[in-house]
Formats: sequence, structure tokens, C-alpha cells
Amino acid sequence: MGKRSETLEKNLEANKTYSLTDAVGLVKKSANAKFDETVELHIRLGIDPKQSDQQVRGTVLLPHGTGKNKRVAVIAKGEKIKEATTAGADISGAEDLIEKISKGFFDFDVLVATPDAMKDITKLGKVLGPKGLMPNPKSGTVTFDVAKIVKELKAGRVEFKADDYGILHLAVGKASFPENHLCENAHTVLEAVIKAKPAASKGIYLRSITLSSTMGPGVHLDPTQKF
Repeated sequence: MGKRSETLEKNLEANKTYSLTDAVGLVKKSANAKFDETVELHIRLGIDPKQSDQQVRGTVLLPHGTGKNKRVAVIAKGEKIKEATTAGADISGAEDLIEKISKGFFDFDVLVATPDAMKDITKLGKVLGPKGLMPNPKSGTVTFDVAKIVKELKAGRVEFKADDYGILHLAVGKASFPENHLCENAHTVLEAVIKAKPAASKGIYLRSITLSSTMGPGVHLDPTQKF
């Protein structure tokens, strides 16, 4: 452990869990890198991720955004292309955009598509799939209401999905955010995760919750506190 990490760790009491408010304060205090660190929540869930009826996935709109400008691309047809552009999409198109992506264009963070365009997008599966960019109805990125989804994505809508170990990793803002903004974002995420609890999941659902900045130590929250 480097000297910087050792100094940051001294701010934390061993084996202690903190309230959300206290944890946010400690994370902001330890985020002293030369860039604006991202603040992340890591939630270990009491689920068996191998079981299809215990998958945890959803979306949530952060009240104060993520602090990152999400680049949104939309593949649609007709008037929906103009609708996407008006709503704030960074790039929109039809066959022309599909062709551009097939040749290696990936200057976007999220790809939205209308249902009638999906049959033309399937051929991009091999290039979009590995990057996690394939539009999906479950995440709301396959829809005719392109204006709504584009505005939400730009405003701070994030998707969450438990990994193969039953852990969720989500960014809830930047270290430069005011403490109350980080608290409200984290609270919103935790509420959404609790609501997404599968009926098949038994026992303790929130096993552990850790809040950290990009370069800072993890601060353990009390998972039994009311969120």
C-alpha cells in the first residue's frame, strides 16, 4: 500500500460501518487526486446470479446526474431521426449510421433504436455486443419514444445489472458534487435496487454496500439502515 493510500485509510475506523451521510463525507475527504474522481456504489446482493429468476436489473434517473456528459446515438427511421436530434441526441441516422458503425465508428456511450430499425441492427451484434452497446428493450433503449429516452439519458439515467458475482457497480456522481447531491443520488439508486429485489431471493438481500471514489478507499455503509 502506498503512502497516499495509507494516509487515506487512517481516516476510517477498522470494521466500522457508516451512515450514508457520513460515508459521503469521508469519500469526499479522501478524494484528493489531481482529477475529479468518480464516486461509486458497490452493492453485494444476496442473490444467486446463476438463477434466471434472481436477476437484478433496472434503470434509475439520478436527480443530480452522473457528472459525465453521455454521448447518445439513435438509429431510427423517418421523423424519429429528427425527433432524436431535437431531443439532444449527439448523432442519429438510419442505414447510414448502421454502415458507419459497421466500419468502426463508436463515438458514443449509449445506442438507442426504434423497434422497426432493430432488424437492420442485428447484423451489428458482433461489434456492439462485446462493447455492451446493443440496444435492449429491458434497458429501455429499444423504443419509439426516442425523445423521452434521449432526454433521460442526457439528464443522468443509468442502468444497473448485477454481475456474475451478484454485485452491482454504479457511478453516483463526481467528488466535486455537493454532499447532499451525492447523498440524494446514492439514496435514489439504493431505493431502486431494493425495489428490484427478486421474489425468489430469500434471506438478506443487501449483504454489503461500499462507497468509494476512483482513487480512494472503500467506505462501508451499514446495509441495515433505512434508505
